[in-house]
Amino acid sequence: MDKFIFDVDGTLTPSRGKIDTAFKEYFNDFCRNNQVFLVTGSDKPKTVEQLGEDTYNLAHTVYNCSGNDVWQSSKHVRQSKWILPETAHTFLSECLTESSFPLRTGLHFEHRPGMVNFSVVGRNATLGERKLYVKFDTEVDERNTIAKQFNKMFPEIEARPGGETGIDIAPKGNDKSQILIDFDKTDRIIFFGDRMDVDGNDHPLMIANQQGLNYPVKGWEDTWNKLNAYISNGS
Repeated sequence: MDKFIFDVDGTLTPSRGKIDTAFKEYFNDFCRNNQVFLVTGSDKPKTVEQLGEDTYNLAHTVYNCSGNDVWQSSKHVRQSKWILPETAHTFLSECLTESSFPLRTGLHFEHRPGMVNFSVVGRNATLGERKLYVKFDTEVDERNTIAKQFNKMFPEIEARPGGETGIDIAPKGNDKSQILIDFDKTDRIIFFGDRMDVDGNDHPLMIANQQGLNYPVKGWEDTWNKLNAYISNGS
């Protein structure tokens, strides 16, 4: 049976934005006629804020926090209790202090079930401030540099850039690929995600899904186009 897995931020919605109204109507209809699963680094409240509770509940299962907090509509299936070690928190705090990016907006550490999202600019940043950091990060590759240094220092934990401005941090193996324990080997998984690059947080699931189909996308419009093409071609 075909089962569809979608990342959310940057795949179904603009980064940290709400789903487009026309696409929402299309996607809701798709969910009603197919087995759809969502996997995102964000927690449930942020995902509901972006998609709306109706779309959230139409998914068969939602894997929040990269699969560390699992929901089926209003039913809470399971949750990881992992907490970031103090030594790792100290290292990231030093990275925050030493960054040459001039803006700090607050909420640099967001503790979620089973993971932490770290952001130099901070999750309180406005859209304009986020764009400034994206430009900066594109030029200096700060997030990848911090993640690689972190992974070298803390081999039992893994850091990967997620979204446009953050770094997702969780115990090694507790990435998006962990959700496959809930799927049968006979399932054909079709996965859509915007960060399937080697350093992105969709990459582990893409690698684990070698028997299925993986669609790297460049935004929700690209997802819509590729999903339409998939349906039109029948595969």
